[in-house]
Amino acid sequence: MSINFSEQANDEIITTTASLPEDNAEGSLRPKTISEYIGQEKAKENLSIFINAAKLRGESLDHVLLHGPPGLGKTTLAAVIANEMGVNMRITSGPAIEKPGDLVAMLTNLNEGDILFVDEIHRLNRAYEEILYPAMEDFAIDIILGKGPSANSIHLDLPRFTLIGATTRSGQLTAPLRDRFGVSLRLELYTPEELQRIVVRSAGILNVQIEPAGAYEIASRSRGTPRIANRMLRRVRDFAQVRADGVITQEVADKALSALEVDKLGLDALDRRMLSSIIEYYGGGPVGLETLAATINEEAVTLEDVYEPYLLQRGFLTRTPRGRCVTQKAYQHLGLEYLGQQQLDI
Repeated sequence: MSINFSEQANDEIITTTASLPEDNAEGSLRPKTISEYIGQEKAKENLSIFINAAKLRGESLDHVLLHGPPGLGKTTLAAVIANEMGVNMRITSGPAIEKPGDLVAMLTNLNEGDILFVDEIHRLNRAYEEILYPAMEDFAIDIILGKGPSANSIHLDLPRFTLIGATTRSGQLTAPLRDRFGVSLRLELYTPEELQRIVVRSAGILNVQIEPAGAYEIASRSRGTPRIANRMLRRVRDFAQVRADGVITQEVADKALSALEVDKLGLDALDRRMLSSIIEYYGGGPVGLETLAATINEEAVTLEDVYEPYLLQRGFLTRTPRGRCVTQKAYQHLGLEYLGQQQLDI
């Protein structure tokens, strides 16, 4: 079968780990129980013990901190915990809490055993964070009403609840807040085999016909991230339905992802442009982040948060005190001649 996808243009960032509007439909793909949750075996094993112990004692689960790169399923795991505990979950995020009253209202509206999930908890205002300290330790808060001599303090008891905090930057959490989490779980990048199982499961939910080789092709280009794997699955499904026979084979997946400018190792067009610019204009580095961002006309924060982590993990890029440098592996991947380390003396 001959497949030509070359006419397809790609102007969107399919490989970003950040949540995109199109990911809103991801809810239907999320597992509901620990047994359905694929990957993160060590975290699941420990979490299973903590949940079962809490249920045997008839208590709420201890406060849980989930940390790791974006797109690995922290929100999904929080929902799994709530489902396993048989309680309700209230969802918010650090930036969404704009005043202390917002946080107080959420805490006082919780029922016994409920879960309060705070995404990006490292971005919570430090002043509001102090409200959480007595709430997490003593399940109580003190509210000051009025000002000056007429001010009164009201002590409110809270139901025993579980705070689940999710963060991509655990190092930015203050020590007092981090120390109040009894359970800390780090989520790691997924292996291609684990992602293949996720893709096959998601394809079944979406009623998409997919062959194991096609699922592995998608998984191997997904940067170790389920969010990207599911996003790629939906894009490849579109190609298969429009330009093939509707079945995602290895060839269909390869052609579709190549048309989307995602190569065999999961690098997209901007990844390659970033590496080639360092080689072409700066002799392989070192080059400062702001200078590099200006060279390829991209925001420095986007390069640092979206692209650099994966390039560092795959060994294509290194950070030095003087700036970013590409490695011999990057030269080989781009098909360029490696000139040794003399470029470091520029």
